[in-house]
Formats: sequence, C-alpha cells, structure tokens
Amino acid sequence: MSSMVIGIGGVCLTLVLMALRVPIAVALGGVSIGGIMLLISGRAGAGMISSVPFDFIGNWSLTAVPMFLLMGYVCTTTGLTNGLFRAMQVLLSRLPGGLAITGVAASALFASASGSSVATSSAMARIAVPEMLKYRYDPSLASGVIAASGTLGSLIPPSILMVLYGIYAEVSIGKLFIAGFLPGLVSAGLYIGMIALRCRANPALMGGTADGTPKYSFAEKLSALKEVWPLPLLIFAVLGGIFTGIFSPTEAGAMGAIVATLIAVLRGQFTFKAFWQALTYTVVGTSSIFAILIGTLFFTRFLALTGLPNELADAVLSITGGNPYLIILGVALIYVVLGMFVESIGLMLLTLPIVLPLVTGADMNLIWFGIIVIKLLEIGLVTPPIGLNVYVIKGALGSAIPIQTIFRGVTWFIVMDIAALLLIVYVPELSTWLPELMLE
Repeated sequence: MSSMVIGIGGVCLTLVLMALRVPIAVALGGVSIGGIMLLISGRAGAGMISSVPFDFIGNWSLTAVPMFLLMGYVCTTTGLTNGLFRAMQVLLSRLPGGLAITGVAASALFASASGSSVATSSAMARIAVPEMLKYRYDPSLASGVIAASGTLGSLIPPSILMVLYGIYAEVSIGKLFIAGFLPGLVSAGLYIGMIALRCRANPALMGGTADGTPKYSFAEKLSALKEVWPLPLLIFAVLGGIFTGIFSPTEAGAMGAIVATLIAVLRGQFTFKAFWQALTYTVVGTSSIFAILIGTLFFTRFLALTGLPNELADAVLSITGGNPYLIILGVALIYVVLGMFVESIGLMLLTLPIVLPLVTGADMNLIWFGIIVIKLLEIGLVTPPIGLNVYVIKGALGSAIPIQTIFRGVTWFIVMDIAALLLIVYVPELSTWLPELMLE
C-alpha cells in the first residue's frame, strides 16, 4: 500500500470518526498513530506518543490559552458580565430595532471576554431573547441575532482561535489580534445596519412600534455606563498593551486575568468560590484544547510522512495557477461544508495541515489568511443544517421557538457574513493596516 493511499485513507477515516461523534482528539491521534505504524513501524508510533506531546506542550506561547480562558471565566463567574444586556439596552434604545441591536453589542462584548461562541449564545439566549419577545419582536429576528452575534468573539480579540492559529501557522499572535479588530467591527456594523434597515422598513419585526424598545432618560443612560465599563476597559487594555508593544500576547493574557480579578474586587463581586470555579473551568477548557492540539500535531506528522499535503498543494496550485482568490474559494467551500458538522477549534486544526501548504505555496499573507479562516469558521457556526450555535439557542430556549424559525432568522446574518468576508478578501488592508502600525 502506497503512502499516498494511506494518507487519503487516514483523512477519510478521521472525517468518518468525527461524523460518528468520536472525540476529535481521539480521532486525530488514533488515526495518526495507526498510520505512522503502517508507514514506518510500531516502535515509531509508540516513540511519537512518548516524546511529541511533552515537547509541544512546553511551547511558551501556549500559556496564552489558559490565561485568556481564565480572564473570560473570571468575568463570567464573578458577575462582570451581569447586566451587560440591560446596560446596552438602555444605551441603544433609540435605534430602530434597538433590542436586536443591543443583542449584537452585548453578545460581541460578552464573547470577547468569554472567548466562547457557544457560551455567549447560551447565556444571551436566556437573557436577550425573552426580553425581545416581551416587546413582540419577531421570533426569527430575536433568536437569529443572538445565534449570529455569538460568533463575533472569534474575530474580535482576544480570541482563542487566533492564539491557536498563530501558534500553528507560526505567525505573530499579537498581529493577529490587532488584525481582527477592524473586520470584527465591520461584521458587527453590517449586522446593526441590516437590523436597522429591516426594522425601519418593516416595523412589525420590532413589535409594530416606532422603535420597538422602551425609552430611557439621560440619567438612566449615564447609570448604564457604570455597569458596562469593565469589559470594554479590559479588552482595550489588553489590545492596547499588545499594539504598543508593552507586553506580548502571552503576557497580555496574564494581565487580562489579573485586571479582571482586580475589577471584580473593586466592584465587590469577587468571591473565592467564584474564583475557584473560574480556575476549574480554565483547567477543563485548557485540557480539552491541548488534547486537540496534541492530536493535531500527530495528524500533521502523519500527513507529512505520506506527502499528501505537498502533493495536494502542487495539484491545486497547478490548477489555479497560484491565484489567491481561487484558492480562497476552494478553502471557503471546505470550511463552510465541514463547519456544519465540526466545532471551530477542531475544524481549524484538522484542516490547517492541508491548507497551509497551499497558502504558503501561493505566497499569501498568513495574517490576512488567518482572519479569512476565522470568518469562515464563524459562518460555519450558523450555517444549516447543523449550525452549532443555532442548536445551542434551541437548547437554551426549549420549545419557545422552533428550530426552523431560528434558521430562518440567521439567514439574513449569513448574508451579512458573506458580505463581510468579501470585504476582508478584496480589501486586505482591513486586516493588514493596523498590524503594520504596531510597535514591537
């Protein structure tokens, strides 16, 4: 059996195992070790198990993962995210479709702090959707906006996906963070603009009133600012430190965790029980991510031995002539299809060993490509038939809104995501301008 046949068979078997809901780390690691045993020997496979994980986990850059997770969990468990939706509701009440726009802003801030699209969608579904339904918002808009907005945390830094991509692609994590800022704002802006225009044209979407939200006084809006300031301050402090070169992304994660803890103490919301809970969640989350990373490393070694990535890269480059837009189109199709079935971290780490040789062969900017990949992962989270965030919303709401209604609601946001993706692709400066200004 040739090495190429073994490589193709390994990829197909991995996809089958993942479709059967075998844990991603197990699927990647098991297939890779078995494949290496076939290609070389049983001793080679056993040797990789004993040496590769320890060497890889010793990578200092990986410490950014638990630090940013801890920052997010401290914000969540100490209640720094409590009242976020209410505060944004007060501040944005005058806009057409104000409650839906509030859902975008609150979800983006929550996701940036928590680092998890799933956690954001689950939490905001329980808070924001009932409030919108109370004011007779269309159920598809109420649920769709939360399902879609929860994904924004992947693009608006700090983002765990960016940390993992930067480590794997060997590019600056700090530049990735800064590169995602403008595309994230553009995505949120497109959501908000679409909601405002739709609600202005069809007031029935927001309960049939002029703006679909209650009115608040200036004093109430000023009070709301006191509730919402910790998260923007935390995020901009982290990004500002990276942008000015004061600290590295790894140090930024640690500083973010410290600042989040200090804010909780100053606001009287810190408890040792909450902090212990944040530490527990961080350990569990880090272990899960690292297990997938180790499985991916095995998979990369296995594919390298088969020569499949290089052969595939040569074939695709010969067909496309190295045209970056054709390569991106092909990658987009892969990500959107697989994104219906596989969660974001697993999908990105599964595909990077195959697509990165294409990108480097075409001499494409890896920072720019990283932002494109993360945007594609966002789209996959809400794309039918198995958009993960949609099912998270359904699980949080129970029988209140049918699954078909939620999918109908996210359709408008998928269109906006595609528009944002096209802007990122055809206007690379959205992703490259700010990183070029960084002080390092």
